[in-house]
Amino acid sequence: MITVFIILGSVIMVGNIIAYIRFIRTSTDVMLSGRHGEPIWEKIGLILLVFFLIGYIVVALKGKPDHLMAGILFFGAIFVSLAMILMFYLVDSLKNRSMEITETLIGVIEARDSNLNGHSRNVQKLSMCLYRHLPASMKEGISPVSFEYAALLHDVGKLGVPESILNKPGKLDPEEWELMRQHPKIAMDLLKSLPSFDEIKDWILYHHERIDGKGYYGLPGEEIPLPARIIAVCDTYSAITMRRSYKDKRTHEEAIEIIRDVAGTQLDEDLVSIFLKIPREDLQSCTPGTIDFQN
Repeated sequence: MITVFIILGSVIMVGNIIAYIRFIRTSTDVMLSGRHGEPIWEKIGLILLVFFLIGYIVVALKGKPDHLMAGILFFGAIFVSLAMILMFYLVDSLKNRSMEITETLIGVIEARDSNLNGHSRNVQKLSMCLYRHLPASMKEGISPVSFEYAALLHDVGKLGVPESILNKPGKLDPEEWELMRQHPKIAMDLLKSLPSFDEIKDWILYHHERIDGKGYYGLPGEEIPLPARIIAVCDTYSAITMRRSYKDKRTHEEAIEIIRDVAGTQLDEDLVSIFLKIPREDLQSCTPGTIDFQN
């Protein structure tokens, strides 16, 4: 029984170490100030977990533990597991509550713009759908939490654009269009006081860049951050399939054809290729009530 308790405790501690490493590797997001929290504390936590595991091994190989010692080691490992589960739960809860508050804020902002109402949420869902379909090599280095915030907040800068321009029924004149083009920069001004959003600011700033370098700021090709290129594909699809004050919404098939035509010039060709392979029903579930999926 003593040996069984020690072996089980060791196995649990190995699982704790794996879970902890996975947590700190995936915790780079806006909830942790856009970086791996405080690296020194992460390292200390990992060192302590490894130290405890070594203790289990030393006791098992060279010690003469009694039932009390074996019980302490076994239930100690369980206690560490419960503490880590609670920590993971609290972090996830914080992220969920923060996202809900952000979504509510975006809803209030978009209510002033008949052209924008619901668009940011649509782009958020579409962007996460496309992200899930990306190969692992493209996902590397992009925190899904940070990316979801960037997709949701990509048009927050329109808060600084006059409603007369946002809701104009016809095309914008050059002066109005120049003001509209400022919304990514306005977003940067709104978010500059929040260090937690440093990681995603460029993703938002450059979501209107074009692969051919003819976008708002002239960044070409791979100089555009990959998350911004992903948002651009989804933003284009959502804009085409939503009704605006100056145009009717287009069908799914029309949107797909337009996106295919601008691949390699406006939009990233590889991302478009992946987007076009997403099942129609998946896209429909991302944007309920906004897309006309009829032929």
